[in-house]
Amino acid sequence: MDNMIGSTIAFVIGLIYIPVLLAIARSLGLYAVVREREAQVFTLFGKVIGTLDEPGLRFPLAHFGLRALLLPFFGKRYKVSTALRQHYLRDQMVNSEEGTPMGVGLWYEMQVSDPIAYLFNNANPEGSLQANVASAAVSTLSNLEMDKMLEDRHQLSRRVRAEVSPLSERWGYRLGSVYIRKVAFTDRQMVDNITDKVVKRLIQVTSAMKQDGENRVGLIQSQTAYKVSQQMAEAAATRPAIVGEALNAIAERDPEVLDTVLEVMETEQLLASKAEVEVLPRDSEILVQLGATL
Repeated sequence: MDNMIGSTIAFVIGLIYIPVLLAIARSLGLYAVVREREAQVFTLFGKVIGTLDEPGLRFPLAHFGLRALLLPFFGKRYKVSTALRQHYLRDQMVNSEEGTPMGVGLWYEMQVSDPIAYLFNNANPEGSLQANVASAAVSTLSNLEMDKMLEDRHQLSRRVRAEVSPLSERWGYRLGSVYIRKVAFTDRQMVDNITDKVVKRLIQVTSAMKQDGENRVGLIQSQTAYKVSQQMAEAAATRPAIVGEALNAIAERDPEVLDTVLEVMETEQLLASKAEVEVLPRDSEILVQLGATL
């Protein structure tokens, strides 16, 4: 029983004192915990003695020697995040070649590549990067044609990155992707004018397309009517020849049938003309009487 009580007391004391001992060891610089995407820069008497950038449990004594024992008293430790960071700059004012004021939105990435240069070569590296990206965008996009500014954003983004990258590397960070996400008009009246022009242009294009369609339909109809009339005329022209050939054949075989056919055709023509016809009996002497009267 006494052994069990003693073990419990030892366990409780360990739970209390082990974190305290670890905290004292960490404050004395006996070990350091480096996180993912992090670098720790150590300075002694104002001078950089080294950097720890491998994640995990690290021992400064193994990296910096006995000087690590002086770090808690005469040195300083800086923690620098090396993770990829993204920023967005809104409404950077530029003027097109036509003098149109426009607002540009820029999205870019940055990552610390040299923690020492990042800490000591520039007092405000992120602000300087933001200012450099903004100035590079303004200098690159100003006085460009409006169409090029709106359509060639990929090429212009690469030009902005190429202009900023050399300076950013001297300051300890690497500029990642740069992209012009938004190009907008800042003058509301100009936006309304452009909208009206676009609407009118769309109406013109729509009416032109409609008129072109109607013209094409009319052309197709006229061509079809012409071909149909041509075919009908050709058919009408060939009908007399066919009928003539048939009548000649009939005349060769039976002239009486030919006479009958001609009488029928003559009767059909007479009926089709709707002329008045007077029928007289065979033994009528009206014509003789009319001749005698005259």
